[in-house]
Amino acid sequence: MPANRIDTQPFGDDLVWPEGRRIAVIFNLAYEAWSEGATSGVGPMGNLLADGLFDPNADCYGRYNATHGIPRLVSILERHGIPASLMTSGLVASDHPQTLRDFAAAGHDIVAHGFAQDMVFPTLSAGEAEHSIVETTARIEAALGQRPAGWISPRVTSGPSVQHRLAELGYAWHGDVIDDDRPYVQRFGASNILAIPMSVEFNDLPHAMRFGRTPGQFVELFGTALEGIKRQPPETIILDVFAHGHCYGRPAAAWAIDEIARLCNADRDLWLTTRSEIAAHCVDVRRNAA
Repeated sequence: MPANRIDTQPFGDDLVWPEGRRIAVIFNLAYEAWSEGATSGVGPMGNLLADGLFDPNADCYGRYNATHGIPRLVSILERHGIPASLMTSGLVASDHPQTLRDFAAAGHDIVAHGFAQDMVFPTLSAGEAEHSIVETTARIEAALGQRPAGWISPRVTSGPSVQHRLAELGYAWHGDVIDDDRPYVQRFGASNILAIPMSVEFNDLPHAMRFGRTPGQFVELFGTALEGIKRQPPETIILDVFAHGHCYGRPAAAWAIDEIARLCNADRDLWLTTRSEIAAHCVDVRRNAA
């Protein structure tokens, strides 16, 4: 996959979201699976087995994601009328195609998320990377009857060669950047793609597993940050809320996502959206400016 120089074209400071809103909130649900013989990199025991041994505990922990955690989280957002951005592994698309179709039919954004969660791009050969991109795209398309519009890599980690390949395959956007607050266009010769940056502050996995914080602190973190942001001079930004089905998809923590959704729904200054909707809005902005 070529890794040509990237030319970028940012949006100006005058970019605003629909109805003049300045803060977009996206609920990203990690709908993940792992390759045969691989497991979630984190587990409830908190310690890795020595010598690379297969860990049935971590394996069982991760499999909860697709079967129980994500359906629970999606149902929470649906009760609030909020669209989910479902970051979907290619393996999930082939193992749970009807569930994926049901989620798409309900208005949720199905986002390609790599073939398997253990296949992080910097660790892959060029051939493995190509397989992850092409096979993930094909499996989601087979499940939905249409290609996904957007891509977010495992670990939100890819480089120019992957992003160029996504542009070549016709993806409208990707979320594999954390270097800006607003979208910008990446141009790779004749191909281009919209990069929609991620915000990193509200992610259940490091919150719980790395820092040992509680679901209540997750809600407090979001609420306090939102209050602080709104006291500052207005900026057009994106706030991402991340929830993994095997972490905050469990009953003892899923209520935190419910509380954040409730808080967001009560604030009419927020645009509760998806990256595909942001991409469509950016196309309209460009068209109107031309």
